[in-house]
Amino acid sequence: MTMSALRFAGLSGATLLLAIALAPGADAVGIESPQPQPQPITTPSAPPKADTKSDDKKSSEDKKEDKSNEKKSEQQFIDGYKAARAMVLGGQYESGIAAFRQLGRDEHPDVANYLGYAHRKLGQYDQSKNWYEKALASDPKHTRTLQYYGMWFLEQGNQLMALDHLKRIEVVCGKGCEDYQLLREAIVEGKSSY
Repeated sequence: MTMSALRFAGLSGATLLLAIALAPGADAVGIESPQPQPQPITTPSAPPKADTKSDDKKSSEDKKEDKSNEKKSEQQFIDGYKAARAMVLGGQYESGIAAFRQLGRDEHPDVANYLGYAHRKLGQYDQSKNWYEKALASDPKHTRTLQYYGMWFLEQGNQLMALDHLKRIEVVCGKGCEDYQLLREAIVEGKSSY
């Protein structure tokens, strides 16, 4: 085969794969929640206490206080997350990054995802990539991160990796979910809202 024939065959194959991967899906579109997805909180267990009546009473009171503090802590995280997210989506990327970092929950996939998004919007692609990978290490099926990371690959000129992320989103939530639709539009039509 000549070099021209090989190129034509390669382009034809790539076009076919692109057409298959981007076949239109359902029209249903999901809505992103401004609240982070819950993650299990792991706390070290306390050493066993002596078995006396006063210790039992104190233990019960300590448990109530611990639960109250955990609820406060979780509510503080949610409130801080919402504020940081609003900053990032409002274009205040540096402030949003600082607010997310203050939460102390960098391992949370929603936090790491928006840190990646903010760094990407600032043109800090290496940092953005690190945060997206951290989010996916925490939750490999986090479709919002797969979508944003797919956008990152498009901005880097790597359409094949963007298609890979599109396929991964499809496996998790199908062709009708919002993250699939937005990344698909960016790949096919060059439209990017994120």
